[in-house]
Amino acid sequence: MSINESSESIIQNLKDAGCDSETIKHFMEDLQKGKEASGLKRLAAHRKNLLDSLHREQKCIDCLDYLVYQMKKAKE
Repeated sequence: MSINESSESIIQNLKDAGCDSETIKHFMEDLQKGKEASGLKRLAAHRKNLLDSLHREQKCIDCLDYLVYQMKKAKE
């Protein structure tokens, strides 16, 4: 795999992971400058944001499930 193919693959992976263009740009700059630790911190921050979002959405689902449960229980 050439460097360009590798870069394209990394960029596609970052897009698939929901990274915005600014995050991708800064991550690729970090890699090109040999600052992998900085790039990894950037990815960790994005992962944390995704996980926080997931937890917020799960809480919403839990609230809906509880409401449905209560409504079904009231019919019995």
